Amino acid sequence: MSAGCHDGGGGGAVATAAPHIALVGAPNAGKTSIFNALTGLRGKTGNYPGVTVSRFVGACRVGPHRYVIEDLPGTYGLEAVSPDEQIVVDALDGRLEGVPRPDALLVVVDATSLRRSLGFVAQVLARRLPTCVVVTFTDELTSRQGALDVEALGPALGVPVVAVIGHRRRGITELGDRLAGWARWPVPALAPPTDLAQRDAWVESVLAFAGYRAAEQHRVTRRVDSVLLHPLWGTVVFFAVMVVFFQTLFTLAAPLQDAVAALFSWLSTLVAAHVHSRWLASLLGDALLGGVGGVLVFLPQIMLLFLLLSLLEGVGYLSRAAFLMDRVMARAGLEGRAFVALLSSFACAIPGIMATRTLPSARDRIATMMAAPLITCSARLPVYVLLIGLLVDRSARIGPFGAQGLVMFGLYLLGAVSAMVAAWGFKKLGDRRGPLVPFYLEMPPYRLPSPRSVLIAVWTSAGSFLRKCSTIIVTTTIALWLLLNLPLHSTAQMRAAGVDTGRPAAVSTYTVEHSYAAGLGRLVTPVFEPLGFDWRITVGVLSAQSAREVFVATLGQVAAAGDPADPAAALRAMTYPDGPRAGQRVFGPPTVAALLVYFAYALQCMATVGVIRRETGTWRWPALAFTYLTVTAWLMAYLARTVVSLVGG
Repeated sequence: MSAGCHDGGGGGAVATAAPHIALVGAPNAGKTSIFNALTGLRGKTGNYPGVTVSRFVGACRVGPHRYVIEDLPGTYGLEAVSPDEQIVVDALDGRLEGVPRPDALLVVVDATSLRRSLGFVAQVLARRLPTCVVVTFTDELTSRQGALDVEALGPALGVPVVAVIGHRRRGITELGDRLAGWARWPVPALAPPTDLAQRDAWVESVLAFAGYRAAEQHRVTRRVDSVLLHPLWGTVVFFAVMVVFFQTLFTLAAPLQDAVAALFSWLSTLVAAHVHSRWLASLLGDALLGGVGGVLVFLPQIMLLFLLLSLLEGVGYLSRAAFLMDRVMARAGLEGRAFVALLSSFACAIPGIMATRTLPSARDRIATMMAAPLITCSARLPVYVLLIGLLVDRSARIGPFGAQGLVMFGLYLLGAVSAMVAAWGFKKLGDRRGPLVPFYLEMPPYRLPSPRSVLIAVWTSAGSFLRKCSTIIVTTTIALWLLLNLPLHSTAQMRAAGVDTGRPAAVSTYTVEHSYAAGLGRLVTPVFEPLGFDWRITVGVLSAQSAREVFVATLGQVAAAGDPADPAAALRAMTYPDGPRAGQRVFGPPTVAALLVYFAYALQCMATVGVIRRETGTWRWPALAFTYLTVTAWLMAYLARTVVSLVGG
């Protein structure tokens, strides 16, 4: 069998006459791994419900034949109580506009939880579509003293059954061969019973015929879960893991960041030495290398962030964290599925907002959407690292922990707590009297994630960051460079202003301070002046509306104008040119604290605004989100500056 990735993405059907095969199954059953193995697409896998909320379509070839493979959202049953579960029901019934009804189904079930999975299989078989059951984790079932006769399971169900270990690609060839005969897959002569009691009896008869023996829980798993799921000790472990997590981000990434920074500094030196056109040298050195390079310096930290998240997710710890946080979510009037959506927002608010489709209640979905932008996403990481580096010395320590890591942990904690408060507020405004729907979350066994799945997750996230650098950030950086270098000033004008035109740094500084960007920044500065922001910071804050990382690129350009060889030193030495703070350092502790808090709250991502509009179907909620978060950001930043100023004397 040869499988290749030909089509992919969300929404809309693939324009082809090829047979349409849909993958259905519960979360954590290994469905997405099989989709990846069949199509070559690198869909993200996860250990908690709600990770696959979009439609993914790919193409698979078996010999000369081509098949369209669709990965439907994970669901435990066909009694839809949430939007993503409704998508599955509508897809199987052919009620999705522009999406054909599947010609056949691959139902993925986990061998270690087969008794529960067969209830779902019964519901699927009632649709009377050609169906093949794919059994995963049979190796784990055996290792845990369980048993299953896969050959006997097929006759018991009346449909083909294939055992597949997706992450090791075992059974994929046989599954591909089965696809070739999809039109001849038998349909059970009698559909499984729909009555719940009769269905339970049917499940037990199938299990008995297939010689099924349930897997035993590992003694180690029981002991570990007795700690990790304990209301007190589990919470203590959770916070300890998070502190170590963020400390690791700074400790391990620092040498790599220094290497990337040295590379771009060397490239800037080459540009200065070999490009004789001042404008071209400024464009290449200040805009591209100074701006974009200033963002790419944080690529090692971004990759390390997703590496650690993938490892925690892969071993099964994040599911335990979701279970612990269910109690916390209940205090905000939400349920555990809301935690899944908020957890997704640590990578990016967009998938987090999309994951609210798993919530049955419309009020819960709105409350979670309004809170999701407060979760500290990866786009904030470059800004936080830059500002924390200006605020706290790398060698500073508090007890056994580095001070930088603790500040970072505090910012993540601030975002999480603020999100909970926001969700509570919006839920209370909406009406908290609605009953809570039970939160079902399967605790996956502790597993060592496959290196391939971890690397795919890291590379996908890093690739997304790089694509943003190559599109949004490059475009915005060039636009900012133009604003920072226009209008043109003649040599005579600069000499008349007392500028030493023989010094490139003096010329660059004069040009920036008399640019269109400076004019725009000074126009808006009165709004941000109480926070300690001068026009240079204000320009960065405004540019960050397109993407938060652009703030770093903007400061990189401004700093490069003053000291191309060492922009970081230029930022530390930057002073207010006039006003009551003239001569004081711009990036002193009060201003840096205000900036950190402002970025913790402000909604500076137009893509997030657009997704809220799409998910709610109105501009009312995105407008409210942008307004309340911007006002909150200003007020909290002012409070932070005031407190730090008082503490610092």
